[in-house]
Amino acid sequence: MRRILITGADSYIGLSLEQWLQRFPEQYQIDTLDVRGDTWQDYDFSAYQVVFHVAGIVHRSTGKKQEIWEEYDRINTQLALHVAERAKNAGVEQFIFMSSMSVYGNVERITSDTKPKPESFYGASKWKAEQGLRKLSGPAFKIVLLRPPMVYGKEAKGNYPKLSNIARKTMIFPNVENRRSMIYVENLCEFIKLMIDHEESGTFFPQDKEWMNTSRMVWEIANVWKHTVWFTKALAPAIWLGNHFPGKIGRMCQKAFGNCYYEMDMSEYKEDYRVCGLREAVKRTER
Repeated sequence: MRRILITGADSYIGLSLEQWLQRFPEQYQIDTLDVRGDTWQDYDFSAYQVVFHVAGIVHRSTGKKQEIWEEYDRINTQLALHVAERAKNAGVEQFIFMSSMSVYGNVERITSDTKPKPESFYGASKWKAEQGLRKLSGPAFKIVLLRPPMVYGKEAKGNYPKLSNIARKTMIFPNVENRRSMIYVENLCEFIKLMIDHEESGTFFPQDKEWMNTSRMVWEIANVWKHTVWFTKALAPAIWLGNHFPGKIGRMCQKAFGNCYYEMDMSEYKEDYRVCGLREAVKRTER
């Protein structure tokens, strides 16, 4: 039996993984640890073979830039390194770190040759943590760095709920042919399970079996709710202008209609972790 400690209580992915692994009670024992404050530093890590570190912040937009960066660095970088050091010193065998596709910045197509170049405080803090964690890795302390794209699933936060809200209400939507990598939360949990089972180390890029197209995603969501949406290419000029508009409007259009994807060969693994296809994943998310 593998004993696993999830550091980051109440996180969506942490809770999802806990529920996923609880389906195999003879294989895994799971505990969670809240690492806010300082009390966690008295916790005994020595009973665990695996630490899955998912604690972090994604969005903080208020305050001065330097203050915002310092908070990202403190939580996403320094805390991760501190927890990893404690785990290593306690004899933990594997440390799995939730990084992000954001380490690449605003790149449309990511290949195995693409170098990280973060353009946000969030991406920069994750990239800095990765570099520090690599220095701690070794034969007795395996480091797994996960760089998933947007994670969606029931009760997930982020951009998916906004898209779902639009799909259930709009009567017309642009017909676009973009590509975006995403991963359904159960597919991600199965991938993490395989990382544990095979005692992996290295950097990994899990994603769903097919790229998401924004128009198709809207159609799939609307179909679950038996809502009719008309798709048109007549809005293409407005989308093109929006994508090239500076500032917040341009960023919003890029997130909705631009490309941001991993090449599929980066995400293949020796065992299939995609337990759910897109249509079924949307049904489970919406219902």
